[in-house]
Amino acid sequence: MLSPGEEPVDPDVIPGDVPQSRVWDILLVVALGGALGGAAREAVNLALAGHLFPWATFTVNVVGSLLIGVLMYYVVEVNPDHRYVRPFLGVGVLGGFTTFSAYAVETRGLLTDGQVPLALLYVFGSLLLALLATWAGLGLGRRLMGGDR
Repeated sequence: MLSPGEEPVDPDVIPGDVPQSRVWDILLVVALGGALGGAAREAVNLALAGHLFPWATFTVNVVGSLLIGVLMYYVVEVNPDHRYVRPFLGVGVLGGFTTFSAYAVETRGLLTDGQVPLALLYVFGSLLLALLATWAGLGLGRRLMGGDR
């Protein structure tokens, strides 16, 4: 809970907008979360390596989008004042876990290899399922955390 007169810090603001004494703790939780999310993504990469279709990236992006939906519900409706939840879980863990940059590189690789139909399936399937997963995550969050507030 915030102290009287204290406002939550949004990790997306420009650092100059926030006193420096209030930035380092956020940077540390983002870095810790990013390390954990990146390690989880690498574990999925190792488990799903060796396929023509980039299943690892597809999986982390869809699962990550589902979890982002749940987290969005939590930080908006359940606990909007907690200083570290969004930076740690949203920016750090899920930002490190999901990888739309690898998605772009893998799409280019499929196109370069002449796998145009597979590349198109990957591009549009990933986007569609990630959006649907985010929407489903919002509903799941609502159901798990007590309905409409």
